[in-house]
Amino acid sequence: MKTVLTKIRAAFVFFLIAGTLSAQNFNDALRLSEPGLGSSARALAMGNSFTAVSNDYSAVFFNPAGLGLINDASLSMGLNYENLENSASLFGSTTKNSIGATNFSRIGLVFPFPTYRGSLVFAFGYNQNKSFNRTLKFDGYNSGNNSYIQYLTSFNDDIPYLLGLSYPVYDNNDNYISDETVINGNLNQSGTINEEGNINSWNISASAEVAKNLFVGGTLNLITGSYKRYKDFYEDDDLNIYNSSILLDPNDEVTRDFQTFYLNDVIDWDISGWDFKLGFLYKLNPFINIGGAVKFPSYYTIKEKFFVSGSSTFAFGDGYDLDPEESKSEYDINSPYEFSGGASVNISGLIVSADIKLIDYSQMEFSAGLDPGQRYDNNKEIISLFDNVLNYSLGAEYSIPMLGIKVRGGYMSSQSPYKGDPSDFDKKYFTAGLGLATDKAVSIDIAYAHGWWKNFSDNYDFNVSRTFQDISVDKLIFNVAYNF
Repeated sequence: MKTVLTKIRAAFVFFLIAGTLSAQNFNDALRLSEPGLGSSARALAMGNSFTAVSNDYSAVFFNPAGLGLINDASLSMGLNYENLENSASLFGSTTKNSIGATNFSRIGLVFPFPTYRGSLVFAFGYNQNKSFNRTLKFDGYNSGNNSYIQYLTSFNDDIPYLLGLSYPVYDNNDNYISDETVINGNLNQSGTINEEGNINSWNISASAEVAKNLFVGGTLNLITGSYKRYKDFYEDDDLNIYNSSILLDPNDEVTRDFQTFYLNDVIDWDISGWDFKLGFLYKLNPFINIGGAVKFPSYYTIKEKFFVSGSSTFAFGDGYDLDPEESKSEYDINSPYEFSGGASVNISGLIVSADIKLIDYSQMEFSAGLDPGQRYDNNKEIISLFDNVLNYSLGAEYSIPMLGIKVRGGYMSSQSPYKGDPSDFDKKYFTAGLGLATDKAVSIDIAYAHGWWKNFSDNYDFNVSRTFQDISVDKLIFNVAYNF
């Protein structure tokens, strides 16, 4: 009977599974909207406190007006390395995992044009703006009366049904009522989630001195990128509660003596879009700069592929496998405005800078490509969950001419965008770095950043299978520039 029912319902599994597991939500908007660390070694070493400094190619990312301070043409390139470690606790059991990545992060050209008065500077290039690398590994025994199997069954989902973990219930007239499962919690839950990818931009920038010591500039970014998430989830009957005396489907002998439920899903994004940044920089005097920038919303188009597979294992290795076709969807997400302001002081070879950045995450928006009802629900949820934040950063650079080096350090803090989150969930970074001038033409910059914050996530439902996470990240950026 199971085989017959499976054939009847298999035609719908492609749509129902995709709808249950891959429904787009606020996490997708946040993933695209949180700013990255950029690709500038000098700026990162100074805590990315660069709005009022911005006197090299990095200005295209922080404040394009700063390009107007540049006198020489230059070519710059960069690499970065990042390693993230996540220590996650599930039901009192702690598991650690880490993920690393190395990427070519930038290439940029700066061209000052001769002018009779003031300055006019153009820049063109490629930058890696943000990394998506994350990892989570968990393993703990859930002694409660809940499970992922039960959660999916409550939606009459085809996954547990096709894997022999639930069964259909009919009324006296043989009309389908719902699915039910014998499973009632008390399973070991484990899994791994790995995320990878990045957001990159091809940029065209320009800056001009529109009045004495007042510079105005803009950057147009053409965005490309990718994102992949690989999720493995297991539920195991380690205590043999659902033993050989229990059938999970009363009409299927294969479902006796449940052992393991396994589910794998993969999300694969192709990202495209564009945005624009406008900035100003004013030299109050030879020692003090002030600056500000507005990043207009990024308009993203996401082409998503979703694939799910799974299996169930019973006595003697018998069980069922699930391997439907991948689903595809396309939709648009808009990020919020970002307002940045900063000041810097340069005295006797010491630069000290400070920045603030305002972002209202409640302005994130699903703008097109989904069912109108889903878009409305997603945007309503974004407004209810997210708040505006004020991020800040501090930095310093000290030149040692006799050694030909510049020593840098900084600190930055990015508030959690969720309403009511304590400061433990804010992302905090200490940064440091060196600048080396091998001669007048070539310069090398190296930066290191260490960040840390807390997070939590639910495997399903709300606070019944929750991982509590301590996350740390270490990032290295290497830049080299040649001045013509």
